[in-house]
Amino acid sequence: MTWDVHRLPRAEGRTFLVTGGNAGIGYFVAEQLAGTGATVVLGSRDPAKADAAAGAIRARVRDAQVRHVRLDLADLSSLAASVDALGADRLDAVVCNAGTMLDHQPRQETAAGHEMMFGVNHLGHFALVARLAPLLSAQPGSRVVTTGSFVGKRAQLDLDDLQTSRGYKPMLAYSRSKLAQMLFGFELDRRLRAAGHSTTSVVVHPGGALDSLTAPRPPVHVRTAGTRLRALAARIVLQGKDAGAWPAVRATLDPTIQSGQMWGPRFLGTRGAPRREPVRGTLADPDVASHVWTVSRELTGVEPTF
Repeated sequence: MTWDVHRLPRAEGRTFLVTGGNAGIGYFVAEQLAGTGATVVLGSRDPAKADAAAGAIRARVRDAQVRHVRLDLADLSSLAASVDALGADRLDAVVCNAGTMLDHQPRQETAAGHEMMFGVNHLGHFALVARLAPLLSAQPGSRVVTTGSFVGKRAQLDLDDLQTSRGYKPMLAYSRSKLAQMLFGFELDRRLRAAGHSTTSVVVHPGGALDSLTAPRPPVHVRTAGTRLRALAARIVLQGKDAGAWPAVRATLDPTIQSGQMWGPRFLGTRGAPRREPVRGTLADPDVASHVWTVSRELTGVEPTF
């Protein structure tokens, strides 16, 4: 089918949860989905930021159906309460978008003792999907959309040190956390298909998405004229976070997308309209993905079961 990122199909009556929907790419995923008439739930640990994001969406989308649920992926013990707070008996899709990147900072851990980026980006979403499984199972054709990253595609895991306790470098730990997250999406697909379940699992990545190229959405995102001018050269190969949201939005809405696929920007994988990408290397290794799944189950104490 022809896909127009600016003319999305209608989705009235459907409910989508977007983790990290209060800022960055997650905000634009939420805004674009809200424009389809769907109910969009912003998963955010900061109510004030979520309220600001909801207000910005309502300012641009007439009659937007948007609300907030408190969600702290660093606190695994809080996730069951967050899912209960949805107040729903079914869910059409969850976009696992939220994440943290600790640049130029020492190694940090969650309250449970997990490396912060691995704990939030991967383990938090692993446990969240486990908690959401009954709601997703109740909705035929539901979707789990996992947002990886361009650097995650090229990362390598140390299977004996998934949380980078040795030789810690922030970018190394971040790229490994995103690779683990993407492997989860592909392993989830394999398990869903083996069970004959109609829920689908799709992996996406936003390419190179910069704040300086992102359309303004005050107070969520404010861009000055000087910042915009300085970033013009980068537009040749990169894009704003509004465009970075396109693969996740398509993966949520497009009925032709199949479970187990990966979608990213068309031009060099860094910018442009979303297209399907080949799944290669470590991403296509079921043994590595199964190992990451087993370790994740042991670390979180839960498992996505449909």
